[in-house]
Amino acid sequence: MTSQASAPSKVILFGEHFVVHGVKAILASINKRVKISSKKIEEKSVIVKSNIGSIKIPLHESVKNIRTPFRPFFFIVKHSLNEFGFNHGVEVLIESGVPVGVGLGSSSSCCVAAAASISGLFTKFSRDKILELAINAEKTIFPNSSGADCTVCTFGGLIEYDKKNGFKKIESQPNFFLVIANSGKTHSTTKTVAKVMKFKEGNDSVFADLCKKESQLVEEAIFSLKQNDLQAMGKSMNENQKYLEQIGVSNKKLDSMINLAQKTAYGAKLTGAGDGGCIIALTDETNLDKTMKNFEGMYECFSTKIDYAGLDTF
Repeated sequence: MTSQASAPSKVILFGEHFVVHGVKAILASINKRVKISSKKIEEKSVIVKSNIGSIKIPLHESVKNIRTPFRPFFFIVKHSLNEFGFNHGVEVLIESGVPVGVGLGSSSSCCVAAAASISGLFTKFSRDKILELAINAEKTIFPNSSGADCTVCTFGGLIEYDKKNGFKKIESQPNFFLVIANSGKTHSTTKTVAKVMKFKEGNDSVFADLCKKESQLVEEAIFSLKQNDLQAMGKSMNENQKYLEQIGVSNKKLDSMINLAQKTAYGAKLTGAGDGGCIIALTDETNLDKTMKNFEGMYECFSTKIDYAGLDTF
């Protein structure tokens, strides 16, 4: 028996970094997916195979001793075997269409799909239960994870998130394309968050004012999303980018890419931690191709739409 699951990746539309300091963020799942296939095996090991490498880990190992990006998969298998009393191993195959380490939620979508696929060998969990397992798995690599990425990868569509109130689904289905261009530079979220903290400590009143502006901008963006007002939403994206530049998480390469995108798109900004990774540009059918051509021959670039389906099991 093979248990399969697929989960979308994500982008942060608004609020990255400021969300750490209590401001609301808006996240969207996108139709770039990870597929996970799992099967029981006689060998008492966890075998993980992917296009970035493979690993075999004996079941007697402790999760905390595993020093590999595949640690969340080992965690999910161990948790499932203990819960359902299975005394053998599991083989996991990862098929991903999501670039790694560039702010598109590759690890979160993998954790969600793996939680569904591996647990599916034994039972059918609810989405809420799968989400809980996925967040705990992701925390084996990112201990301070808010769970926002896993949430949007599980349920799809758009969500708003803040530290005080948690998650709330944005019940709207606006119709637009996002052009995503990859700078080709991976980044460290931990290092970039630390950089922002240093900026805050040295510019306390400036940062407080930026948080206030960002909070207002996010509310305006939610209204624009619900109205499918791409002109207003694009304007908010451009303004958000200025705030991100001010706190030091953009760079010359990202600025150049954003300037390229803004020539034809409604708006553009970096997404995720910054200091590398990807930029997103807001388009529709009228300016999609023009915006894609801006990056032709220079950067990996693709178009996406919001994925409203979320987690799928089969």
